[in-house]
Amino acid sequence: MKNVPPNQTLSPSPGATARIAARIAKHLVPGSVLALRGPLGSGKTTFVKGLAHALGIRGKIVSPSFVIVAPYPVRRGKIKNLYHFDLYRLRSARELRVLGFSEIIKNSDGVTVIEWPEIAKPLLPNKTRYLDFQMGKSPKERRIKIW
Repeated sequence: MKNVPPNQTLSPSPGATARIAARIAKHLVPGSVLALRGPLGSGKTTFVKGLAHALGIRGKIVSPSFVIVAPYPVRRGKIKNLYHFDLYRLRSARELRVLGFSEIIKNSDGVTVIEWPEIAKPLLPNKTRYLDFQMGKSPKERRIKIW
C-alpha cells in the first residue's frame, strides 16, 4: 500500500475494516486481549463486528456502551467466548473491578476486545495487542495501527 507505514493498514471502507478484523481473528487464541483506541466513529465497533462474525458469532453486535460488557459464545475452535467491553462511560479502574474485569481478562477460554481501554491500562496483561484507529482522507477511510 502506498504511503502506509509497515505497522499500519489502510482501510478504504467499513467492509474492508471488517475484513481486516477477520484476518486478525485467524491468529487469536484463548486469552487474547485486543485494546482498540481511537475517536468516536473511527471504526472500532465495525472492527469488533468483523471479528465476531469471523469467529462464527451470528446476530447483532452492538457496542455495549451502557451495559459495559457483552459476552458472546463462540462455537468454533478453542475460543469459547468473545467479551466485548466498551469503557467510554467509566471514570476509574475501580469500576472495572466491580464488573469482574480482571477475572474475564484472565479467562483462558475467551478473547477480550476493549473499546476505550485507557482506564483499564493498569489491569491489562503485557500480551495485550493495541490497535489505534484514525480517520483517513476520505469519509470512509481509516488507518489502523497495530502494535
